[in-house]
Amino acid sequence: MKLVTIVVPCYNEEEVLPLFYDEIIKVTDSMSVQYPELEFEFLFVNDGSKDKTLEIFRSLADKDKRVRYISFSRNFGKESGMYAGLQNAKGDYVVVMDADLQHPPAFLPEMYSYVKDGEYDCATTRRVSRKGESKIRSWFARKFYSIMNKISQTEIVDGAQDFRFMTRQMVDAILSMSEYNRFSKGIFSWVGFNVRYIEYENVERAAGTTAWSFWGLFKYSLEGIMAFSTAPLAISSLLGIISCLIAFIVMIITVIKTLAFGESVAGYPTTICVIFLLSGLQLFCTGILGQYLSKTYLESKKRPIYITKETEEIYRNKKNSSADNKTAADNK
Repeated sequence: MKLVTIVVPCYNEEEVLPLFYDEIIKVTDSMSVQYPELEFEFLFVNDGSKDKTLEIFRSLADKDKRVRYISFSRNFGKESGMYAGLQNAKGDYVVVMDADLQHPPAFLPEMYSYVKDGEYDCATTRRVSRKGESKIRSWFARKFYSIMNKISQTEIVDGAQDFRFMTRQMVDAILSMSEYNRFSKGIFSWVGFNVRYIEYENVERAAGTTAWSFWGLFKYSLEGIMAFSTAPLAISSLLGIISCLIAFIVMIITVIKTLAFGESVAGYPTTICVIFLLSGLQLFCTGILGQYLSKTYLESKKRPIYITKETEEIYRNKKNSSADNKTAADNK
């Protein structure tokens, strides 16, 4: 028998979790008939949700022994949720997917068909449209992939998602990259392996609202650029060289115009403009250096990527302990 662990990071997903569970059970039960060698476990990760997500996990764990969960002490972010799921997955194969049903469980049989014979180490989906997204958000997303692939040696496929069906070998390779500042889209590409892309039209959320704001996605894109490219450092150096050349050329022109043609040099306005230009460039380049330095600083602290507060085992032990104490009290 081969075990498939389905990892599902969640943050405030109480509305969609019952729908997801019903759908994933339907698909995995069908796969168990089609592929008798497969067993499944469902590993949910609660990323510090403020709604009833954890209560739903407990309820599912009570009625289905295949359900496991990890609950964080606070919100650490989706990247930490995915890492925790991969780190605690027991399966020979590991699936990472979202609970909002934008990653359709119906693709799982096809994904398994690509990896089961060893031809591919990973099967993943790639959106060919961005139906349901605003035009501005879609435009920025496409530009991010375009810029990222120009400045980085790690190719990130436009539209590729975190919905992946991976072999244990690939999962172990991903876990070996235990960096604190994580950008999984880049990590998935950097580790290599043979990947099969399945194209499909974008699917909107089944319920609830996304936790990703435009600003959140923008910061996430900067995280990816800093993690997999040193181009911004080169750009800051180039801007410094260009600024020096421009200043030198302007100085020569000013001297020639004053000595040869007797023209007066513009005073206060010119000086102020030059000061603001050069100061802006200096602050911009210093900011880039500061971003890379801050990432290095956080990595050097070696803080844990996440902290676990509760798992299904801890929950069951507490529940059994409470029941034992109640029985003991009744006997007295």
